Amino acid sequence: TIGMEANLEEWKGMSTHQLMDTKDSIEEEIKSLHDELENHSQVGISGPLVDNAGFPRSDIDIYAVRTARNKIIRLQNDHKYIMKLIEEKIHLLHAEAREKQNTAANGDNQKPARAEKLPEGFARINQVSSGSPAQMAGLSVDDLVVEFGSVNKQNFTALQEVASIVQHSKNSPVDVVIIRNDKIKTITLVPKIWSGPGLLGCNIVPLSSIR
Repeated sequence: TIGMEANLEEWKGMSTHQLMDTKDSIEEEIKSLHDELENHSQVGISGPLVDNAGFPRSDIDIYAVRTARNKIIRLQNDHKYIMKLIEEKIHLLHAEAREKQNTAANGDNQKPARAEKLPEGFARINQVSSGSPAQMAGLSVDDLVVEFGSVNKQNFTALQEVASIVQHSKNSPVDVVIIRNDKIKTITLVPKIWSGPGLLGCNIVPLSSIR
């Protein structure tokens, strides 16, 4: 749509800090919509909108639920695009910093540019099972988890929040943003039933329990 194209062009011209602020705003809106579906409509992101007889449920506002769900999907797509832009800008800044450092080493007196500070994580992967959805997606032991769906360091309080996203995203893609070897990376993870326990096949530990 024209509105979406305008947003994309605007985001491309933003600085890394502006993109981070936009990302936070999107995450807050997604969380608010999730809370609305869970607490008010009580159907969540994937609960049925029809009763056992196949008729539309009369105890919920079906139009409002569908609108909220569609908006969450759109915002998740926006979030994925924003994270891609942030990743590209951080890589570019690191490349520029390395280039200036090399120039300085060759006798140039220019000071190297300060590398962009990486976002903070809230948990770490300390175990990944062979053949699991986590391994298939590309997660590795020691990956620092920056975001898991809409959960990040700012709004994280307990692993139950991650577990809730996993349960509500069964067989659906979830974006997981990690830092590995000082590089930010976005991984698309699909929670699903496999030969092992759980839907992920990995163990996520809050940083607060490691320190």
